[in-house]
Amino acid sequence: MATSVEYIEFVCDQIKGVGEIRYKKMFGEYMVYVNNKPVLLVCDNTVFVKKLDHIMMQMQAAQLGFPYQGAKEHYILDIEDIALSKEVIGILEELTPIPKPRKKTAKK
Repeated sequence: MATSVEYIEFVCDQIKGVGEIRYKKMFGEYMVYVNNKPVLLVCDNTVFVKKLDHIMMQMQAAQLGFPYQGAKEHYILDIEDIALSKEVIGILEELTPIPKPRKKTAKK
């Protein structure tokens, strides 16, 4: 079951005020960017964040899951807990670098 547009828009509404928010569809699911940094992965109407030591305390009660087959285990973020979500996103946004642009390959 892929993430619905309504759910991804709900996620973005929940975290308003943490910075510039946008989302991008990737392989039928979504990546949410805050200030051009990939912070949240949304798969099957579930919000995932990387398991990092920096957010271990905030996420100690969180469930764990795999966003897709072959992925590493992630925390499942309770996006309805707005204060927790904004706190975790604030930490992740500081830690996450802006992705480097991919080089375009020449067509043969």
